[in-house]
Amino acid sequence: MLSLAALLVPVTAGAGPEEDLAALFMRSCMVYAGAPDALRQWAAQMKLPEVPDPARAAFLNGAPGKVFDASSDVGKFALLSSNDGICAVVTDHAGDQETARELERALTEAGVRFRLVIERDDKPNPKLHHREYLAARKGSAWRLLAATVRDNSPGQAMLTAAPE
Repeated sequence: MLSLAALLVPVTAGAGPEEDLAALFMRSCMVYAGAPDALRQWAAQMKLPEVPDPARAAFLNGAPGKVFDASSDVGKFALLSSNDGICAVVTDHAGDQETARELERALTEAGVRFRLVIERDDKPNPKLHHREYLAARKGSAWRLLAATVRDNSPGQAMLTAAPE
């Protein structure tokens, strides 16, 4: 597990939802993917309120786990912690290209090596765009997914990390 200090990416004044989404992802999922108990302790330390059912179940698509409200002045954000260790952050208003750019910038600034392995539109819903990455840093490795609304129109965006 990486140290939290190694992955802190500062959020600049005037940051938009894409920057805040990437920063939240780096502080939470990139540190605690694969360790749901530690992620949930961190969320409690950050005083992120738990999202109750039925919203919790909807965010997790019925899977067991917890969801935390990580909203800020910039927008609505949720932190998803499934019991199997997969971690995700979600927002309701981010651009496709901007989300990918901010994720890649944050990974680079944190010294995480990554490569894009698959980029495609979702077959059942072609408005959704998926970018899958393999990433590694100092003995830790992840499979990352950036899911966004296609064509740079602001919409929902989700960044997901699973340990390799």
